[in-house]
Amino acid sequence: MLLNLNADLGESFGPWKMGDDQRLLQVVDSANVACGFHAGDPLVMSHTVSHALEAGVSIGAHPGFADLQGFGRRPMTLSADELRALVLYQLAALDGVSRSMGMTMSHVKPHGALNNMACEDRDMADVVIQAVSDFNRNLIVLAPVMSQLAAAAAEASLTTALEIFADRAYTARGSLVSRRKPGAVLQSAADCIAHVKSMIEAQGIVTEDGDVLPTPFHSICVHGDNAHAVDTAQQIRTELLNQGHELLSLPALMQRN
Repeated sequence: MLLNLNADLGESFGPWKMGDDQRLLQVVDSANVACGFHAGDPLVMSHTVSHALEAGVSIGAHPGFADLQGFGRRPMTLSADELRALVLYQLAALDGVSRSMGMTMSHVKPHGALNNMACEDRDMADVVIQAVSDFNRNLIVLAPVMSQLAAAAAEASLTTALEIFADRAYTARGSLVSRRKPGAVLQSAADCIAHVKSMIEAQGIVTEDGDVLPTPFHSICVHGDNAHAVDTAQQIRTELLNQGHELLSLPALMQRN
């Protein structure tokens, strides 16, 4: 398969550090960069873009709710106008930083509760996708498989990369198991590798009950805030390459699909 390995990065803030971005950028093909609302700040964004440029990793905006204390994982109720402005503001922030460094922002992937809610709520997904389309129709939308967000992006004729998660369990409906439930987040590199291999072999989502939901997918996410993120990403990359799969940046991958 042609595949992409992505991670959520740039999620430090001021003196507080989240993850090991520089090491992870040596492993992944694409980085989803926090835009300062759920995490990150202008300097962190600049450093992340600079390191991605050095590593040859494509970058995308990772917009979330304005919720630093909750890391963007708490649901919020916004009007359509508020939501549109929230997304546009964050796209413009990372795009501006990227342009100043001679780099192109190539995709967008919503974060946390914003992503989860848009995956379930088609009206919300439509607002997010309309904001992306109004900003730059050439952006790739990186969206979870079998989600309303992916459906809205495809209906709007935006290039849509479908994503699976190496370190998250799936419900019988194909959505992510709530982080509040035991087993929602896989805790070891070995479990993540086995999960990814099972989904590649099944050509679809493998749920927590072992059922298969057939679906195409393009990209595999390893969350950068997990303690074993770098080790997991490296082992997944090695395993995929050993099995004969080809790993590409999102722009390169979608050009060949």
